[in-house]
Amino acid sequence: MKKMFLFILIGSALFAQNKTYTQRADSVLALMTLEEKVGQLVQYSGDWATGAAQGRPSETSDELLKKGKIGSFLNVVSSEKTMKLQKIAVEQSRLKIPLIFGLDVIHGYFSTFPVPIGEASSWNPTLIEKSARMQAIEASSAGIHWTFNPMVDIARDPRWGRIMEGSGEDPYLGSLMAAARVRGYQGKDLSANNTILACVKHYAAYGGAEGGRDYNTVDLSERNLREFYLLPYKAAVEAGAGSLMASFNEIGGVPSSASKFLMTDILRGEWKSDAFVVSDWNSIGELIPHGVAKDRMKAAELGIKATVDMDMETSAYFYHLAELVKEGKVDIKLVDDAVRRVLIAKFKLGLFDDPYKYCNVEREKKTIKSKEIVDATREVAQETLVLLKNEKNILPLSKSLKSIALIGPLVKSKDNPLGGWSALGDSNDVVSVYEGLTQKLGKNVKINYAEGCTILGKNKSGFATAVKAAKASEVVVVFVGEHRGMSGEANSRATLDLPGVQEDLVKELKKTGKPVVVVLMNGRPLTIPWLQENVNAIIEAWYPGISAGIVIADALFGDLNPNGKLTVTFPRYVGQVPIYYNYKNTGRPHDPTNHYTSYYMDLENSPLYPFGYGLSYTTFEYSAPTLSKTNIKKDESLTVTVEVKNTGKFEGKEVVQLYIRDLVGSVTRPVKELKDFAKISLKPGETKKVEFTITPEKFKFYDINLKHVVEPGDFKVFVGTNSVDVKEASFTVVE
Repeated sequence: MKKMFLFILIGSALFAQNKTYTQRADSVLALMTLEEKVGQLVQYSGDWATGAAQGRPSETSDELLKKGKIGSFLNVVSSEKTMKLQKIAVEQSRLKIPLIFGLDVIHGYFSTFPVPIGEASSWNPTLIEKSARMQAIEASSAGIHWTFNPMVDIARDPRWGRIMEGSGEDPYLGSLMAAARVRGYQGKDLSANNTILACVKHYAAYGGAEGGRDYNTVDLSERNLREFYLLPYKAAVEAGAGSLMASFNEIGGVPSSASKFLMTDILRGEWKSDAFVVSDWNSIGELIPHGVAKDRMKAAELGIKATVDMDMETSAYFYHLAELVKEGKVDIKLVDDAVRRVLIAKFKLGLFDDPYKYCNVEREKKTIKSKEIVDATREVAQETLVLLKNEKNILPLSKSLKSIALIGPLVKSKDNPLGGWSALGDSNDVVSVYEGLTQKLGKNVKINYAEGCTILGKNKSGFATAVKAAKASEVVVVFVGEHRGMSGEANSRATLDLPGVQEDLVKELKKTGKPVVVVLMNGRPLTIPWLQENVNAIIEAWYPGISAGIVIADALFGDLNPNGKLTVTFPRYVGQVPIYYNYKNTGRPHDPTNHYTSYYMDLENSPLYPFGYGLSYTTFEYSAPTLSKTNIKKDESLTVTVEVKNTGKFEGKEVVQLYIRDLVGSVTRPVKELKDFAKISLKPGETKKVEFTITPEKFKFYDINLKHVVEPGDFKVFVGTNSVDVKEASFTVVE
């Protein structure tokens, strides 16, 4: 009888293919009891892990599934395990509604790609989309339907550990990356068995946490929220993201999981989104310590009234939502709307048509760590390395070297290149720096290795061995940075220096008189002014993933020309934080001839490395930008053209960046705003013409009345290799 009911239900779903997803969801909704509706809004971690502040029900997950009281699991991996739970849901519950399985697939499932801040340094949305596509193919083969990614938070404070998970400080670039990741995860057909639902997080402005301290308060104006922080979320929603995650933080006294302004007014109202919203882990329960709910029942009421649809790990909805409806404190329509959105997502994924479509053990074995996916990790990593310094063109290193010193705690590490949030990434799959360079150099080059020190700690006993190795070598390459556990969630830092005694190690190596090249692995900008002033070359590698050693070896010896650009500003010292390129000029911009202007008395204002910065083994020469018009109307577009020439000896890729400045507005405007870019490849001596079109949409901003408009006036346009090294032209927008 149960199997017959399942057949009828699935048959009805197939028969209803010509109906809209909303109609199909409503046909299921009409059959549901209140308790079953609430069940669709409940999510638990499949391992029954501890951590939820309010605790879980005493019944087993199997018992709850049979009663239709759980709609989703996170942290259940493998097609075999998801199949087992799905069978209970669709064969032993009354309505046979399939589960949706979620996981934090942030930069890979098994096959680990570079961390997102590294991927963003490629300035290549097409490559980012490919990375997300490969991640979706691999994760979906293991029964995963849904990833809690992309993280699109704008971050201007590198002390915040989760800066690693995003695309940096710029809303325009961040928007392109957000949309690319959504397209990659969800593919062209979300009902295919190799796609996963994207979840845009953390809605909203989580990256603006005071002091860079995770989970901390965010307090900013609505104008700042709309102009900078909200744009990547909006872009992801417009790209079709199927879900969003409510953030932990408050904005202006209202925690996101209780914010009607964010969820109802903006997401549902202004953006017309039918994506469902899931809370972050226990974020509805955390309305209690936030101080806006006295107990879990009130927290559930605030969450559902804000239209947070699914409760992750709080149990607030599980215990109290039906009661709130029965007592008349919550309108049943709010519950129905939430359930409808969750059901629509399940229909879009095709789970009602085939709940086991993601549960194929043979496909899983064939897909996990397939050659295509592993090759893609290398392809992506090749464009993420950022060359920060290259004094006297010491890089690339000569292939005729006879000896090289490889020194530092990251040389032989197979764990740290994975970075944080690496899902099921396995250190055994990582090609370490030592392995990569050994493979490249073979027996013709003597490798002198010394760890020198650990990442953390104060022990310098290994310095002597490191110095000896350096003295016995023609060149010294030092691999230093952060332990991968030092960035990511709950990993904020009050300082941004190299941890431990790593910088002291580099100083000792510098005393040998040998050329010193530093390769960094880290999840955030670091304050490294001494390195910039004293070593010969610096490469920012971020955490490159499983192909780390191959890609870094290729870069050091010229088989790869680094072409990444920073998407986040590097400060000189932590006292400059927050520091970002698109700042406001103030009424007293810095003037070195006037003491009473905005500056530091003990440090210059400028960053160590600006937004958009990144060198190459070759050099590029820019012409002055030319404009199609110097006067345009508010509804007209403007074409900007620049010629870029490769004036060096290597073929290289360059990110040509375009910024604008609105000189006078009804409200103050940033000194520069990125509005377009193009990544081009040039052979030695080759010149290419790059053309940008600035549409009226790119002139718009929120005026004195918070209306998104184009205001007439004078503008500057800047084109160059980073946000500082630019050439400019002027134009005017008229009525």
